[in-house]
Amino acid sequence: MREDELAARVVDHYAAAHGDPEIRLEEPYDADGRRGVADVYVRLRTPERVDHVIELKGDAAVRRATGANEVLRQYRRMERYFHADSSHSIRPKLGRTEPGARYLLCFAPTPTCVHHVATHRSLYGSVDVAARVDDVPAVRMVAFVTGLDGDPVDLGLVSVNGDAPFGSEPFLDAVPDGSRLAESIRRVDDDVIGPASPK
Repeated sequence: MREDELAARVVDHYAAAHGDPEIRLEEPYDADGRRGVADVYVRLRTPERVDHVIELKGDAAVRRATGANEVLRQYRRMERYFHADSSHSIRPKLGRTEPGARYLLCFAPTPTCVHHVATHRSLYGSVDVAARVDDVPAVRMVAFVTGLDGDPVDLGLVSVNGDAPFGSEPFLDAVPDGSRLAESIRRVDDDVIGPASPK
């Protein structure tokens, strides 16, 4: 699966699931000369502003990468500098109870990506969920995208850095039956996935 196909599905989801989101593809940032590009940038009003800054990884990106460290370096750079750019800066709001930013590292639900994440599960699992942008609470998520073949509203994520580590029973229980992710997990050697097998 190509990243542009994944990006199109993500854009369709936000457009269908949220009222009037601000969506930008290949959104550049520049914080004191540290430049980069977020694959997808979505600004929602819920009613407070919540930014979703998304890095997408398909088969080609995983094959090109020297390993998980390179993928995580790119993701961390985006997290560190995206909101440091004055055009994306975010400010604390009195009474805010929800995170103001979500940094998402999303993998395509393919055998190549499943194998990559499975063999580097400890690195991806070590990404702390809690984050901050200055004084604004934020969230980090490393996940597989699911629901690609259904209604755009039903697009979902199965996290590998939360309470259910990759390959664990709770992780496998979260994988939707009949999904591309479930099929990809079936196609990867059981020894790579772990002691449990997908449902």
